[in-house]
Amino acid sequence: MANTRIEKDSLGEIAVPAEAYYGAQTERARQNFPVSGIPLPDRFIAAVAMIKGEAAGVNEELGIVPAEVAKAIRQAAAEIIEGKLAGQFPLDIFQTGSATSTNMNANEVLANRAIEVLGGQIGSKKVHPNDHVNAGQSSNDVIPTAIHVSAYVAIQEVLEPGLRKLAESLDRKAKELDKVVKIGRTHLQDAVPVRLGQEFSGFAQQAHNALARLAAVKPRLAELPLGGTAVGTGLNAPPEFAPKVIARLAERTGAPFVPAPNRFEAMAGKDAAVETSGALKTIAVSLTKIANDIRWLASGPRCGIGEISIPSLQPGSSIMPGKVNPVIPESVLMVAAQVVGNDTTITLAGMSGVFELNVMMPLIAYNLLQSIEILGNVAGLLAERCVDGIQANVERCEELVEKSLAMVTSLVPKIGYDAAAEIAKDSVKTGKTVRELCRERKVLPEDELNEALDPWGMTEGGIHAGGGGGG
Repeated sequence: MANTRIEKDSLGEIAVPAEAYYGAQTERARQNFPVSGIPLPDRFIAAVAMIKGEAAGVNEELGIVPAEVAKAIRQAAAEIIEGKLAGQFPLDIFQTGSATSTNMNANEVLANRAIEVLGGQIGSKKVHPNDHVNAGQSSNDVIPTAIHVSAYVAIQEVLEPGLRKLAESLDRKAKELDKVVKIGRTHLQDAVPVRLGQEFSGFAQQAHNALARLAAVKPRLAELPLGGTAVGTGLNAPPEFAPKVIARLAERTGAPFVPAPNRFEAMAGKDAAVETSGALKTIAVSLTKIANDIRWLASGPRCGIGEISIPSLQPGSSIMPGKVNPVIPESVLMVAAQVVGNDTTITLAGMSGVFELNVMMPLIAYNLLQSIEILGNVAGLLAERCVDGIQANVERCEELVEKSLAMVTSLVPKIGYDAAAEIAKDSVKTGKTVRELCRERKVLPEDELNEALDPWGMTEGGIHAGGGGGG
């Protein structure tokens, strides 16, 4: 057929789309795995291409690949990283578990594009996908290396900036709202007063802690198994090959990549990915707390808590005019749910390593990168499109403080627990405030009563707003 060309691999001949840079092995995998239509992320493919490009440079230095071939491979790798060959990576994430198909997909695309750069005929194997592009490598060390490289770079470029933005926004808001006293809540019931800024300082600390958690897992993620080839022994790879390639990757990305201290562990186990996913899950839990509290505090506007107002971003109902929903916090909650689900998947995948290989690496790559990307994106949105625009509803805060039964707590040291409990019970029965009942019963002199029931004075213990930390 005019729109195909014939390529050959160890299983024989197969028709490949004429315009495709990929070859026979990719086409077989494309036909074998029409499962989800979900390809591996562009960032992961870019990491594979980066590894291949730097490997070509080292193989040129070592005299394994001719200079002109290595140069053409590096050019092709640069084009993949730039997204110019995006349509050439059609394989489903649900493929051979070692992602051998994706490794060969990259090898074939790089080889054929390099052939084209050199003026040759695509499919001629003048640049060979195995002998040139894959020299010194195996799918079993390239793919886990690409998982670590892509995840580390994504954390640097997406997640950490998003979390820093959120932490800074929450720090600013904590200081801005520190003069506003509101009622505290425990068990969803009224508790003693707290300053709105103090609540937000807690949120800010969660964001700072998230950055610290990432910093704690990154050293293991920076360990790369490249050079182990098939089972960790390094068969067919010169001893100097992997350290040189890893040094190039570190220089190129600015990440502190180093050879894994034990390639057998780094290739057979996926503990670093599982550990990283665990940190991401914890961050998702933190963002859930922050987003949930914000949407509850903003609930209403007339019949909810209503202690804060958040920016109105879009109409909230197709049937109720004027309704505006907390859309950004809701988005955060959905992202958090996805990340927690991804972590379960990554955990199960990490448990699936057998002997010298884990056969769920594509699944780990996809879920890990998705979690990093969506957490980073939504953290930035939460800061920019919600937290930055939050305003305190001061009158509402004061109203709820004054009505709260928990105000009686500060009287306990002066009149005893039982007498204070009786006032609280009567407050419920009569609808009168604690202050009104105390005045009626002349429980304390007026000045002493005012001092005891001063909401601000009840908030002066603990950590003040802007306490920040780590990250």
